[in-house]
Amino acid sequence: MVGSEASPLAMRRQRLAERLARRNLDGCVLVPGPNLRYFTGLEVESGERPVLLVLGLGGHDLAVVPYFEAERVRQALPGCRLITYRDEAGPEPAVARAFGAMGLRPLHLGAEFGTMRLMERAVIEGSVPKARWHPVDADAYGLRQCKDAQEVESIRRASAVAGEAMAEGLGVVRAGVSEAEVAQRCLAVLASHGTVSPFGVMVASGPRSADPHATTSGRQLQEGDLVWIDLGARVEGYVADITRTVAVGEVRPELRSALDAAAAAQRAAIEAARPGRTAGEVDHAARGVMNAAGLGAYFTHRTGHGLGLEVHEPPFIVDGSVEPLQPGMIFTVEPGAYLPGEGGARIEDDVLVTADGLVVLTQR
Repeated sequence: MVGSEASPLAMRRQRLAERLARRNLDGCVLVPGPNLRYFTGLEVESGERPVLLVLGLGGHDLAVVPYFEAERVRQALPGCRLITYRDEAGPEPAVARAFGAMGLRPLHLGAEFGTMRLMERAVIEGSVPKARWHPVDADAYGLRQCKDAQEVESIRRASAVAGEAMAEGLGVVRAGVSEAEVAQRCLAVLASHGTVSPFGVMVASGPRSADPHATTSGRQLQEGDLVWIDLGARVEGYVADITRTVAVGEVRPELRSALDAAAAAQRAAIEAARPGRTAGEVDHAARGVMNAAGLGAYFTHRTGHGLGLEVHEPPFIVDGSVEPLQPGMIFTVEPGAYLPGEGGARIEDDVLVTADGLVVLTQR
């Protein structure tokens, strides 16, 4: 790895290298995306110019980057060998220099199967025709699952911003107001903090709220509607994700039951989430409440998902998961019930597993 560098980022790369060594991989290729940011601090857009960070090849790290990115990469990765290319030459000669004689023998390379594009793989295989590819997504996520203090603070701040935006949106919910107007009020608060929701602001009302992933429309809210708002925020690259459901006036008993059951299921799941318990046990706690209310068939998604540099990342709070909860894990708890043609309810909060329990990060 990179000399005697002992920064937090270098330590992350060292832990990844140790995992790769246990799998007898010759190296690992990272491309622009959340893993590159996590292990290097670099934020690089995926474009027509490949950026490749090759960890551990021949005992060293190297990066293949466009010439104009060289200084930024050099500052982020002191001691890393840089091989640059200009537009007129393209990346292929630089990749050939990077792999050199090693490309003449079979190489076992780790890659992010969920992120690497065919373009980047083809560029490498042009110089390493005998490359054998192995997924390292699970290795990277295994290191990213438990957040350090700085990551926790970023998500805590994102949660506070998201809560402020949510409060603004809920404050204008009433009959006659459109879903789009509610969303715009939320977006304005996010913009005032210099951020956005990484997946937009979703507002769904009336029968539309029965679709768990409904997008915002121009529909006007009506008396008797259930309305849910789902939004997030991003602070220093880290995200929050919350949902609230409210009633506009009096709602039909079946809709009130759905809302009450979602709230009770969330309380049960939060109570079940403790270090050493499994993600599946947390899901089971929420699903048990829904089943007892006769709404199990209308709870159509997992109970939650991890949060970090991505909105959806491990751990996944899903039935059957034997993933043990560990201190530092942050995930959503968001049971819901969706009655086709009538309406739906979901309540979502972000929680942090601690050494002795759980902390809810979002305003409840």
